[in-house]
Amino acid sequence: MKRVLSQWDVLVLAIGAMLGWGWVVLSGEWITSAGSMGAVLAFAIGGVLVIFVGLTYSELASAMPEVGGEHAYVHRALGKKASFIASWAITLGYVSVVTFEAVALPTVVDYILPDYQAVYLWTIAGWDVYLTWVLIGMAGSIFITLINYFGVKPAVLVQMVLTILIVGIGLMLIFGSAVGGSSANLDPYFLGGAGGVMTVLIMVPFLFVGFDVIPQVAEEVNLPFKQIGKVLIFSVACAVVFYMLIALGVGLSLDKTALANTELATADAMAAAFGSQTFGNILILGGVAGIITSWNAFIIGGSRVVFAMAKSGMLPGWFGFLHPKYKTPSNAIMAIGGLAVLAPLLGRPALVWIVDAGGLGIVVAYFMVALAFLVLRKKEPGMDRPFRAGKGNAVGWIALVLSICFISLYMPGMPAALVWPAEWIMVAVWFLIGAYYFLQMNKGKYDAKAQPDEKLEVKM
Repeated sequence: MKRVLSQWDVLVLAIGAMLGWGWVVLSGEWITSAGSMGAVLAFAIGGVLVIFVGLTYSELASAMPEVGGEHAYVHRALGKKASFIASWAITLGYVSVVTFEAVALPTVVDYILPDYQAVYLWTIAGWDVYLTWVLIGMAGSIFITLINYFGVKPAVLVQMVLTILIVGIGLMLIFGSAVGGSSANLDPYFLGGAGGVMTVLIMVPFLFVGFDVIPQVAEEVNLPFKQIGKVLIFSVACAVVFYMLIALGVGLSLDKTALANTELATADAMAAAFGSQTFGNILILGGVAGIITSWNAFIIGGSRVVFAMAKSGMLPGWFGFLHPKYKTPSNAIMAIGGLAVLAPLLGRPALVWIVDAGGLGIVVAYFMVALAFLVLRKKEPGMDRPFRAGKGNAVGWIALVLSICFISLYMPGMPAALVWPAEWIMVAVWFLIGAYYFLQMNKGKYDAKAQPDEKLEVKM
């Protein structure tokens, strides 16, 4: 792959990935679940996890700047089978974001044009799905897939413009709520005790996944390897601060009654802070930008993991095709884009299902990377590490323990456990498909060195 991405390209790629649509559509749920300060506390705790995990990624990305990120680190430390598990888990996280955005896009249109829906299809979880709603999500999926098919540099240019727009509009809300909001609206500060905080905590991995797109494209980054780690950590810190301030801004601007009756709390908070619905619509523009940046980044990241798995003999060779002209993993991009095209058929209830199911895959991958970090520190102490996450192993152990704690939050019996049946079915289906490929890999069905036939490429 070509090294065409600058430091600024990489930074906006990661920040844009982390500041997707979730900060617009989920903020009301954060506050009604945990209270205003409970939500802020959840992001502070979740930020600690992400920063420590990010430090392990930073060291490994600087030492192994190879396409696939987690795939390469775990493979070197723990072997092919463990690498498959980590790679398949993080791919679930990436696919969950891509499909989430395909459902989020028509949700935005609901806010702007509430009466546009036509041609009833079916009802899912009490929500009516209409053809016009579905077609908007499908059209967006096709558009983002095509941008990525034709090269990473055009995709990053789109990312840069829209990330600047997101940050600018987010800052408008933060400053507007500080001036036009009321501290009385922050009461109650905490709701639901530890269970309320946990409800927000299980969303954190999904919302912050994005910094790890940097390791996925490390082979395409034109930077000193030490700088890759530094940019990664800086992007994480920016996202942690942004989410905490958004939660605080929404809490200041909307009282309990408004929160109970809002569909897009962040947009309504912006309108309340400035006393005009026009500003709520401006924030929606930031939400649309966030949908595209997150969508864009995770097609980039997810396709690179799938491509790396195919090149290592873990998936059929078709997924390992590198387009001869555009130098993109075009078949992997089309496969993930195809899942996004189908996602709107599940309707709006799929938003929360996808967040929770994808979050579990993400924290499993974080656990595997932390373990790889510790193993490589012991097995290969002399490995060149341009960026080092501390002299000792404390960072790795903290990331490992925090990852285990987060995995436990999704398990049955916990206050924030995955919901049966929808969320567990999503996870089960994904890992059953993975089990099939895992068995085929162990039988040697996929040749790691074979290049797929060009005739199999999806022609555009």
